[in-house]
Amino acid sequence: MNWLSWIVVGGIAGWIASMLTRNNARMGLLANIAVGVVGGFLGGFLMDLIGASGVTGFNLWSLLVSVIGATVLLWIINLIRRR
Repeated sequence: MNWLSWIVVGGIAGWIASMLTRNNARMGLLANIAVGVVGGFLGGFLMDLIGASGVTGFNLWSLLVSVIGATVLLWIINLIRRR
């Protein structure tokens, strides 16, 4: 995937994950993109651990993997902030 695809998928994935974790009011566009891109890497790593394919291109599966990774990332961040 090229860098523009990473930004688009990352932005959408970060936005969906922020809504799932109820962080949407605190996050802006850049935070959603950053969380989504990092979530893509994290989701790809998690999928690799269980034997599934990670981010494979600009498709629905890659978006789902990125949303899973971004949700896990925001969940970890929320745990750290509570302490």
